[in-house]
Amino acid sequence: MWQSSPPGSIYDYIRVASFSMGPDGLVDQWSLRAAELFGIPAREIRGKDPVEAFMPVDLRPRGHRKVAEILDGKEWTGLVPFRIPGERGTRGIAELYVMPSETGEGERGALCIVVDVRALRRIETDLAASQAIFGQSPFGFLLFNTDLTVQRANRRFATVFGGSVDDHRGRTVHDYLSRPEADRMTAALERVLRTGEAVTDLQIVGTIPGSSDRRHWSINLYRVHSGSGRPIGVAGVGTDVTRRHIAAREAASARRNLAILNEASARIGNSLDLETTARELLDVAVPGFCDLASVDLYQGLLTGEEAPPGRALDGGAELRRVAFASAVSDTPLVNQSVNPGPSPGCCDAGPVEVGAVHRYPFQSSCASALRTGRLQTMPGPEGSLVQSTLVVPMVAHDTVVGLVQFSRTKGSEPFGERDRALAAELAARAAVCIDNARLYRREHERALILQRSLLPPGDPEAAGLDIACRYLPGNTATEVGGDWFDVIELPGHRTALIVGDVMGRGLRAAVAMGELRTAVRTLAQLDLEPAEVLSHLDEIARGLGTPSSAHRPRGPELSEVYLATCVYAVYDAVTRRCTFANAGHLPPVLVAPGERALMLDVPPGMPLGVGGEPFEEVEFELPEGALLALYTDGLVESRDHPLDEGLEAFRSALTDPGRPLEDVCDHVLSTLDTRHGEDDIALLMARIQGLPAEAVGDWRLPREPRSVGRARELARAQLTAWDLTPLVDTVELLVSELVTNALRYGEGEIRLRLLRDRTLVCEVWDAGLVQPRRRRARDTDEGGRGLQLVGLLSAAWGSRRTPRGKTVWFDLPLPSGSAAAEPTVDQLLSMF
Repeated sequence: MWQSSPPGSIYDYIRVASFSMGPDGLVDQWSLRAAELFGIPAREIRGKDPVEAFMPVDLRPRGHRKVAEILDGKEWTGLVPFRIPGERGTRGIAELYVMPSETGEGERGALCIVVDVRALRRIETDLAASQAIFGQSPFGFLLFNTDLTVQRANRRFATVFGGSVDDHRGRTVHDYLSRPEADRMTAALERVLRTGEAVTDLQIVGTIPGSSDRRHWSINLYRVHSGSGRPIGVAGVGTDVTRRHIAAREAASARRNLAILNEASARIGNSLDLETTARELLDVAVPGFCDLASVDLYQGLLTGEEAPPGRALDGGAELRRVAFASAVSDTPLVNQSVNPGPSPGCCDAGPVEVGAVHRYPFQSSCASALRTGRLQTMPGPEGSLVQSTLVVPMVAHDTVVGLVQFSRTKGSEPFGERDRALAAELAARAAVCIDNARLYRREHERALILQRSLLPPGDPEAAGLDIACRYLPGNTATEVGGDWFDVIELPGHRTALIVGDVMGRGLRAAVAMGELRTAVRTLAQLDLEPAEVLSHLDEIARGLGTPSSAHRPRGPELSEVYLATCVYAVYDAVTRRCTFANAGHLPPVLVAPGERALMLDVPPGMPLGVGGEPFEEVEFELPEGALLALYTDGLVESRDHPLDEGLEAFRSALTDPGRPLEDVCDHVLSTLDTRHGEDDIALLMARIQGLPAEAVGDWRLPREPRSVGRARELARAQLTAWDLTPLVDTVELLVSELVTNALRYGEGEIRLRLLRDRTLVCEVWDAGLVQPRRRRARDTDEGGRGLQLVGLLSAAWGSRRTPRGKTVWFDLPLPSGSAAAEPTVDQLLSMF
């Protein structure tokens, strides 16, 4: 009903009603608005006295007098309290305007217009409140017409954008904002005006008159309606949130920096490779922290010098560009922060490619950073896409190891103090990791050199054996292990085969391996039984970790335990028998011709260094042409499969032992998973090739003087049969000396044995336990020169214990076609 008024009418906002009274003072006409205002329909009020119906009792006499005056032709206006019939209290106050009227019959009547005073008071209050909010608001306030021009602006808005309040009337948002931002604001205004949906926290960026600083505003828009609900415009409230934006940006920057540091802790230093660590640094920095970055390391650091140059006095030491990263599309792998030509403060005279070795000019920021160890800020060269660059020295333990450059392109946020601190922290963390990698690489190389220097050179040779070996060190990500193998020739065409593994990794393990290997070779020359050799090694291993009295720390004794596993085997080429002793190592594998590989049942024993347990020996006769394999656990064990599976795969790989031994080794390594790099791998393989019976001469001689002559005759005949006539005289002389010594100083039956293989070996056995000892005879002595003669004329000689006595032997090289050198005069005279 109220909406029937014309658009924009005052009656949209105030409540006005009308009724009329006849000559008798009773209501004769009652408008619909009166019915709505008072809540009484016309049928109930028509014909009633309005004074009696609406006025309180105490005001009715006065009301009757006023009605009488009006019917007499007098106008009246005033405020009248009124009530609703049936209610006791006053409903409200109405402003009443009464005008005399005249009926068609000429009688006096009255027309009454009633206005609800409460609605007027509300309008006054609303107007005052609106004026207070609009005029006194600390926020910028605009009221836009339906054509999106400014209808009204408050004082705060005029203060910010200049001029008086009236100066802004009729303007548009394009008068205040840049085109992109103005278009966004216009689109928002049109949407609010069209849909009636409010827009909150619309972020607008711009500048104010007289300043070039970027300001940030939060805009709230809502549609404004008339009293009838008709849209009449859009109201906008703007709040300057520049400080909040700066604080949020700083907080976001701090969170970003913390996230970058957290990522750096997780990603930098996972590898012990210098170049990889440098790339890990750039992976963290680009694009999260900067747009371009590069890392230079000292060339001496990369070539393995003892230590990097540190803070060079001139900052001009050679560096190598090891890494470059860019978040800018189509950027080549060169440093784009440099100028095409030299200029003050510029680091380079031109682009530096990854892998290139270069120097920085003395006056450059980069050289200054290297000299002082302090971060430098460098503006981007003219015409370059770089805005600025942070030149950060990489310092670890007060030593400069390189340089990292972080660059941001134009349009990116400039580097701040927090960024400088983050750049220094990133460079420091990477520098420590790089220095650790340098120290590790140095130790790794030394340990590897030590380890390889202790391994047999090439393929060892031994009597009655065809030998092939392989050694694969772990990859560069793992430390050097303590694996080793050795082949030692023993007297009597016997050979010691050893494979061992020191538990642990690194230089200490390599040194311990070297000490044990040296001890093994020393003990082997004493010709001890395999179990005895391991017992002595066990004592040595227990002593490795015990500090000497000169270096023992004060307080409780601290020692490092060295444990090692080892299998020691002695093979006799004459009998093809092999004696094994094992100290916690994996069992040997034997492949007989035409049979499947099997693991020999050798009691494992305890590892070396544990102590307290004896080692057992076991002897096997090895078939001719059989294949014997000794190995370390790296060959058969890894994280991907358990030990049992690896052993079974190893046995399965030895399917064709008749092939050349080198091919068998290669087949084993290619078949098994040997490239995991988790541990060193040592493999020693030997094919059994016993001495043929015709290469052995063996005689037993009674204990009597004529056995000396008999021994010479037997030796001459055997050498003649072997076509070794050039050795007859020497062998006769030396055999005579050894048999004579056995008769004079030995006990029991005498045994003479000649062995022909790569060399000629002569052995004299007896049951005596006293070992011969070479001594220098005095000029007056009639004897004592026999062993000197043996030592002078033979290539080697010695003695060893046997289960039933001892054996004295000498070794002679086979004739090569040229006459052997005769002893010199001094050598001959030295025997007398």
